[in-house]
Amino acid sequence: MNTLRPMNLKLAALIGAGAFLVLQSTWAETATDDVVVVSSRVSPDYSRKKLPDGSYARETFAFAKGGLWAGATSDPTMDRLQFLDVARTVAVSMRGQNYVPTRDPNSTRLLVMVYWGRTATPERASESLAAQELQAASQKISSSKELANHQFYNDPGTSLGASNRTVPCIRYTAIVTDTTDDDNAMSGSLAMVAAENRSRDQVNALNATMLGYDSWWQETESYKGTPREYRRQDMIDELEHDRYFVVVMAYDFQKIWKQKKNVVLWETRFSVRQRGHEFDKQLAAMAQNASQYYGRDTNGLVRKDLPAGHVDFGDIKNLGTVASK
Repeated sequence: MNTLRPMNLKLAALIGAGAFLVLQSTWAETATDDVVVVSSRVSPDYSRKKLPDGSYARETFAFAKGGLWAGATSDPTMDRLQFLDVARTVAVSMRGQNYVPTRDPNSTRLLVMVYWGRTATPERASESLAAQELQAASQKISSSKELANHQFYNDPGTSLGASNRTVPCIRYTAIVTDTTDDDNAMSGSLAMVAAENRSRDQVNALNATMLGYDSWWQETESYKGTPREYRRQDMIDELEHDRYFVVVMAYDFQKIWKQKKNVVLWETRFSVRQRGHEFDKQLAAMAQNASQYYGRDTNGLVRKDLPAGHVDFGDIKNLGTVASK
């Protein structure tokens, strides 16, 4: 299992200086063609007690504000949501797994941070300026060399059978010079493409980590240049399309509160392709599908059909605040 990495947080970031939410909701869903991709990891230090009926015992938590990762693209379906909107939806999905909010800091087990956003993907390789310039340079050098060969073998002054083979052919010399320039342009284009590919790999690696694809990224690294390379390309194809995502990270509340130590107990990352979806309308369905993996290890990526659904919220009640220590 990959090591869980704490994100920066402060106890003062608790919602409303420590306020907790209680929600009432109803859930409706119908199947759609798309999928939610879920990656969940658990620390060896974390476990949940099971009740005789097989369900999990209730576990208390408090929310903390994570943040929005919006990238460079303005997206109104995310812009119109505030942290409380996202937190309310995640709270509903957590309640289904018997995670409950509390106002007593002494009995609070988890501090749950929520991050959400949309990945910023690199330009598609075939559409990039460097790729277009490489293609143009390749076509030009091919045409130049074909013309040079034609002139050399067919011009009376330069053909192998010509009686006066010492007569310089100005036209052929110019073509050879042009070909050399084309070779230099080709080398420059290749260098640009190589630099662009390195940059693309860096962005893809960052997105893989954010979305929970990093285990797949590492696993398929050795597939390069082998018949199994198509599996890595499948992953890259997913990463190079914008995706909406949510990251739910559960910290040990008591260690943060009493010892000032950030210890991640579990994290769940889930995402869906952006195209054809609106974040604010799909968030509840995404969270509902991922919720069964809260506090559990998926051992890689899990794909689930994305339901179309909605959450109807009842009254929101403030149960108090958590005093800082």
